[in-house]
Amino acid sequence: MPRIDRYILSQFLTLFGFFALVLVSVYWINRAVSLFEQLISDGQTALVVLEFTALTLPLVISVVLPIAAFAASAYGTNRLASESELVAMQAAGMSPWRLARPVLVFGVIVAVMVAILVHSIVPMARARMADRQAEIAQNVTAQFLRAGSFQYPAKGVTLYIRDIARDGRLEDFFLEDARDPNNQATYTATEALVVKTDAGPRLVLLHGMAQNLRLSGGQQQLSITRFDELAYDIAALAEAESQRNRDLRAYSTARLLRPDAELLAITGSTADKALAEAHERLSKPLQAPVAAMLGFAMLLLGGFSRFGVWRQVVWAVVALIFVQFLDTAASNQVAQNAARWPLMYVPSLVGGLICAFVLWRAARPRGPKLRATKGDAQ
Repeated sequence: MPRIDRYILSQFLTLFGFFALVLVSVYWINRAVSLFEQLISDGQTALVVLEFTALTLPLVISVVLPIAAFAASAYGTNRLASESELVAMQAAGMSPWRLARPVLVFGVIVAVMVAILVHSIVPMARARMADRQAEIAQNVTAQFLRAGSFQYPAKGVTLYIRDIARDGRLEDFFLEDARDPNNQATYTATEALVVKTDAGPRLVLLHGMAQNLRLSGGQQQLSITRFDELAYDIAALAEAESQRNRDLRAYSTARLLRPDAELLAITGSTADKALAEAHERLSKPLQAPVAAMLGFAMLLLGGFSRFGVWRQVVWAVVALIFVQFLDTAASNQVAQNAARWPLMYVPSLVGGLICAFVLWRAARPRGPKLRATKGDAQ
């Protein structure tokens, strides 16, 4: 690589590191705050909160890197222009196409980073998060056994505990199970204990009453049973909570490209949705070189102005917003119909065409120069 290319590339990479650090910090803190509130309200410790926020970091980085590449290329090009380095390069005979070569290399480097994240690290982090959520769901006391408030661990299930003793006893326990509208059960007990077994957690109710309301043939039948001890299986509630956290994003791209029956059964998804998720990952790295080239090419338009290049910066931001709008629209279309996954590549294609047109426009001789050339010829 020529020295001038290495110089431009080093400038952009340095700025990229700075903008990536700032943007990742802002995005990550924003996501971490909401996650912190959710986990703390569920009774989790600070270590669990720290682990979960760390597992969200790869996804945040993969989202931020293309934006950081755009900011680095736009700011770097602006600095090269303000320090007359860009003018010197153009006066030496370097065309916009030639100047764009190190910028394209910079974009490809960022694209490789994004590809490693979305195809390897992010699925691993999501899989680990799903496993940890399943483990936490097995810890019923931390998940939804909290004193003094009504809890809804599953749809149709209401739970209330007046107080939790230091030895783990649940005092004044109330549980309503209305998942089956034709057979609703209500359990009350003076005390209850959570017992862990090989088959999952069990609730042992002490000195209480069970009421069953059955609907049969349009008639209601209420039966009441008093008991000294009663075991209630709550493993199904924890299992339902963990299964909701399993999605396609926790699996590798290779498996999503060839979804098998086991994968579709675990995720409850379809083959088209699996392919859509895989192609979304394949298309995401393409956004990085497009963003970098947009930040560079737009600033080459127009001549010298003592007011700076703020107009070109505005056009660069507008172009990036337009490409992002196309990406959001394509994602919405694919979400409605997963068979439309080829639309995921359209935003990057349109962005590439915009970059090519802008570079072609910047390489054309400007009007005054053309008129002066014609006048000399006459």
